[in-house]
Amino acid sequence: MAKKNSQKNSGTTIALNKKAKFEFHLSDRYEAGVALLGWEVKSIRAGKLQLTDSYVFFKNDEAWLLGTQIQPIKSVSTHHVVDPMRTRKLLLNRREITKLQEASQQKGYTVVATAMYWKDYLVKCEIALAKGKQEHDKRETEKERDWARDKQRLFQKGNRD
Repeated sequence: MAKKNSQKNSGTTIALNKKAKFEFHLSDRYEAGVALLGWEVKSIRAGKLQLTDSYVFFKNDEAWLLGTQIQPIKSVSTHHVVDPMRTRKLLLNRREITKLQEASQQKGYTVVATAMYWKDYLVKCEIALAKGKQEHDKRETEKERDWARDKQRLFQKGNRD
């Protein structure tokens, strides 16, 4: 029996929310499915997804993704009335929703979308519990990133000699 060929998009990242990693301390991470319409999947395959300023809110014991922008491609938008910024339902287990909902009600915590990626033929969203950074924390993160970059340059320079 021959193995099935996996799709070429298997495990590839569609979009990252780099701003969230800079603005927040990210702790617990979860993988959630996303309820999408057909035109949204086609647009995502075309690379028309933006996660900046995306966050999760809870309503009626359900998780909803707000702020994600999926621009429609021209061939689809001719016969559909589309809203690129609509709220999309996240598919999580009941205990995951309860845990995230309780954690996000604490002062300073929120739930943000950090990445969207393909898992086989499905679109998955990585969400994380986040606590806002203060200005001095952001400066410290930049210093650490710059030092890591300089250290890498010095290490590469030392290997060339």
